[in-house]
Amino acid sequence: MFSNLKRVITLTLLASAASTVLAAPAPVSDLSGSNVASARTNESEVQRLERLLQNRNRVQLQLQQQVDNMALEISDLRGQLEQNNYEMQQMLQRQRELFIELDKLRSQKAAAPAVETPAPKQDKGAAAGKYTTNADEQTAYQNAVDLILKKRDYTGAIAAFQKFQSDYPDSTFSANSHYWLGQLYFAKKQDKDAVKSFAAVVSYKDSNKRADALVKLGDIATRNNNATQAKKYYQQVLDEYPNSASAKLANERLN
Repeated sequence: MFSNLKRVITLTLLASAASTVLAAPAPVSDLSGSNVASARTNESEVQRLERLLQNRNRVQLQLQQQVDNMALEISDLRGQLEQNNYEMQQMLQRQRELFIELDKLRSQKAAAPAVETPAPKQDKGAAAGKYTTNADEQTAYQNAVDLILKKRDYTGAIAAFQKFQSDYPDSTFSANSHYWLGQLYFAKKQDKDAVKSFAAVVSYKDSNKRADALVKLGDIATRNNNATQAKKYYQQVLDEYPNSASAKLANERLN
């Protein structure tokens, strides 16, 4: 009997435990709700990332365009700078050449001041009183010379000497005016005009510029690759003016 009672109590406890277990609600997850929220969150993150990437790409494209534009502008500026430098160098070179020639002329004038104001007895083809009586002629000549030595207006000097020769074709300064024009043309590398002017000087047999004009004709021939003609002019200087400074220059050219 005690054994049956024990069995009944055991079965009752087991049944109670089982009912408790069966009565407890099973944990149920709201799978549909959590998945929807997660999907919305993920979708929002993706859109945000895409928007950031698009913004970044747009900014990068704008920056690249700006860089390309700046590169083009820098290239243009560099080209302009190189062109300006080249033109400046050419201008300076022409000025140096002209200054060298005209400084030589100024030195010659300082060494022989009588050349610019020749006395009437030195000009056999002119009337005896022409130099002293024609103040306008002397002024016109001196003004032309001053354009070179004082104002360095070489273009103006060429025009002034041309006008002087037109106004005073028989001037006692004719040989010198041709010589100055020849020097200006020579410095500007206008060789044809320079040859005409120096040849005009050579035609004045008594001109003290004749020897130097012959040297200049030789220099022009040399510059134009006419060695035979250049040698002829240099040798003429040596033959006719053996003890002159021009002869020394001619000899240096020949050697």
